[in-house]
Amino acid sequence: MSNFVQKALLYATQQRKNIFIKKTRNALSSQEQFLINLLHFHKNTELGQEYLFNNITTIEQFQQRIPIWEYSNYEPYIQRMAQGERNILTPDPVVYFNTTSGSTGKQKLIPVTQHFQSTLRRANLTSIGFLDTALRSRSLKFGKLLVTNTANITGRTTSGIAYGPGGTGVMRMNKMLYQQLFAHPYTLLEVSDSMSRHYLCLLFALRDASMRGIIANFPMLVLRTCQYLERYAEDLIQDLEFGEIASWLKLEPEIRNALEKQFFAAPSRAAQLNSILKTNGKLTPKLAWSNLSFIATARGGTSNFYFERFPDHLEDTPVFGAVYASAEGTFSIYSDLNTDGSILALESGFFEFVPQDQWEEAQPKTLLATEVKVGEFYRILMTNYSGLYRYDNGDVIEVVGFYNKTPLITFRYRRGGLLSSTTEKTTESHATQVMQALQQEFGVALEDFCITLTENDFPAHYLVNIELISDRPLSNPQAFLARFDQKLQEINVYYGAKRQDQVPPPRLRILVPGSFAIIRQRQLQKGIPDSQLKFPHISEDRNFLSGLVVEQEVRLPED
Repeated sequence: MSNFVQKALLYATQQRKNIFIKKTRNALSSQEQFLINLLHFHKNTELGQEYLFNNITTIEQFQQRIPIWEYSNYEPYIQRMAQGERNILTPDPVVYFNTTSGSTGKQKLIPVTQHFQSTLRRANLTSIGFLDTALRSRSLKFGKLLVTNTANITGRTTSGIAYGPGGTGVMRMNKMLYQQLFAHPYTLLEVSDSMSRHYLCLLFALRDASMRGIIANFPMLVLRTCQYLERYAEDLIQDLEFGEIASWLKLEPEIRNALEKQFFAAPSRAAQLNSILKTNGKLTPKLAWSNLSFIATARGGTSNFYFERFPDHLEDTPVFGAVYASAEGTFSIYSDLNTDGSILALESGFFEFVPQDQWEEAQPKTLLATEVKVGEFYRILMTNYSGLYRYDNGDVIEVVGFYNKTPLITFRYRRGGLLSSTTEKTTESHATQVMQALQQEFGVALEDFCITLTENDFPAHYLVNIELISDRPLSNPQAFLARFDQKLQEINVYYGAKRQDQVPPPRLRILVPGSFAIIRQRQLQKGIPDSQLKFPHISEDRNFLSGLVVEQEVRLPED
């Protein structure tokens, strides 16, 4: 990215950020204006005519007339759109379908239109504006980026509309912008084989010692990139020295031909990296790119569990959440580094919040952005230009503060992802908080974990399935299990109450190395794209970890 292009981009992002900040000072009017404009634009669609969008002039009228729907309600409409029918949910044509990961249920198709894509782009540019400001306040710089997501679509509908991960759609529709930002050719993201794609992105990025950022959808994927760099360090350095594309990489012939014309030897950089490798015994991103300024990846939810391992590879490199988004749209925008709170994305959707005492209601009463309270948990509803109205995707957020008059929110967990031996409702957020605390308390590093239930007991025992990192043993497994039990009782008060006489004691299972790699491979084989790979840390599926080898099972004395 030339200095001129970078300056122009950052100037544009600062302008977008300033416009957004102005709107945060008057969140209610910003939200109402967004909603009225959207309804006016969609008034002649099939759904718009059914619900008389043309004479809705207030938020109250909208809430009274439009029901709260989940994906199952929209699916018949979206299936018709996938077959090529127009003007169903949106007036402008569908140019792409975002797919959900399918890791927590059936994969969904979310319509993407030019208007919807514009809101995504606006939020992304705003987040870069905030990132640039945050970096400069710490004497750091924005610059070239390492990205390893696939740019390949998953397939096409019967009418020929492409579908695939949301990130793929964003990159394909903004290719000219992103190819300016990457520290490697955009072509590399079209390599189908995941490991080969990662290797080549690292190889080309290693040429540039001044690279500034690494981006991945989830922290687990950042760690995977770090592991690839360490595992293939010698091969990468050798390829740099001789200017070769390794023959063992699985590449489409046309891509290999194109890359061989672009890649050439960098012996001085190879010598520098080789010296770093010999001195340190490994090659990490922070060692390879001493000017690395930030990591951009998802925050909230289970992220903090993985962040415990970031210093081993990335030292004190700050982490930026960018945007909190899903296939359905963007919910919020991060304004600073190393923080979980993000500003409600006022320009990306109209948002409503379902308080906890309304969660069991079919059509719950909702609160607006200005009515929520700090410290409370809510289900968040979205209305946006993908044609979703008062849409409930099951995300549960916590309000952690306010930015001017606009709430700061943090994703906590996906509703429906609950674990109960009886009725105690342990969430993924509960489990992650416990395991994060235990890693610190016992000085142990976990490759991953998943809490399941015993198969033939009622009430069932919690099974705490963990995989240790090979050089970080657990010296006292029984104490670890006892503290898990105590800590979960503190964090989940319902577990604490029912643990006294209803929920039996938990059990610890230490799995052999490589166990969770097997589970991730199973997920990939189900068709989940590697860039959308999320690992559930609680599961009521008694067969989720079937076939894995248990190295040691530990029980409490009372069991």
